[in-house]
Amino acid sequence: MKADWIPGRVMRLQSGFYSVETGQGTFVCQVRGRVKRRRDRTDFIAIGDRVQVSLLSDGSGVIEEVEERRSAVVRLDPRPGGDYRQILVANADQMGLVFACAHPTPHLRMLDRFLVICEKQCIPAFIVAIKVDLVGMDAAREGFGRYEAVGYPVLYTSAAQGLGIDALRSQLQGRLTGLAGPSGVGKSSLLNAVQPELGLAVSEVSQFTQKGQHTTVVREMFALNGGGYVVDLPGLRSLALWDTQPEELDGYFPELRELVADCQYNDCTHQNETGCAVRRAVENGAVHPERYVSYLRMRFGDAEVPEEDSEA
Repeated sequence: MKADWIPGRVMRLQSGFYSVETGQGTFVCQVRGRVKRRRDRTDFIAIGDRVQVSLLSDGSGVIEEVEERRSAVVRLDPRPGGDYRQILVANADQMGLVFACAHPTPHLRMLDRFLVICEKQCIPAFIVAIKVDLVGMDAAREGFGRYEAVGYPVLYTSAAQGLGIDALRSQLQGRLTGLAGPSGVGKSSLLNAVQPELGLAVSEVSQFTQKGQHTTVVREMFALNGGGYVVDLPGLRSLALWDTQPEELDGYFPELRELVADCQYNDCTHQNETGCAVRRAVENGAVHPERYVSYLRMRFGDAEVPEEDSEA
């Protein structure tokens, strides 16, 4: 580290340029070549990274060094040149996973994968069930109550009615939070309700496909009035796990993790073995059947999932 370098945090990235917040202001920076060469098949800089910057005479800057990350939310991004390790956000204190109760149809398989990623990285996660006004609170709790039952906080919200906005604002305060979810789910509307002066663009869900459309097209972090930062991540249409072995997965489902020791076999896969404590818990209602199916899908693929499963 050189004496004229100053510390900062990456707030925005787009097309090879990075906005870095420092004690001397926010600077648009490019990246020193040696920093790029240190990363192979992964993002060399991510939103939330702590970096060292040198300032140039024209008022821009150069990122000279990326400090070690204390956490990273990572997904596998298949590309023509091979699998890529995409870092959605670095150094987050928590992740807020935003999923609609309706319009678009809730994609709870993706939510389960997000939760596995957070469990693997030891990043606390909470769930924001948005658009409660479209279905009513009873139906919303029926859909998302399975997560409360295993210890994940769930905030029931409606940007249109202002429901749950104060609770969400309190959850975000003083922390660096990544907000993630499917495309067009309503994250930008939610953030506008939390802090109206953000003025984030919003879009409608397709009436034909019932799928969301991308509104957030760049990754960007915003400072919150009450303290803290929130990263509004672009919506995702798919989410694949990075560097996660099949035999690890039961450890990333809290309700399964506590049962593994009671299985008859040490290498139980919880699929068809006798004496399986997990299957027994599913049969007696202690483990939600759809969470169990999510585990099976992640471990074995769709071919091993019962045909009656409907939560894509």
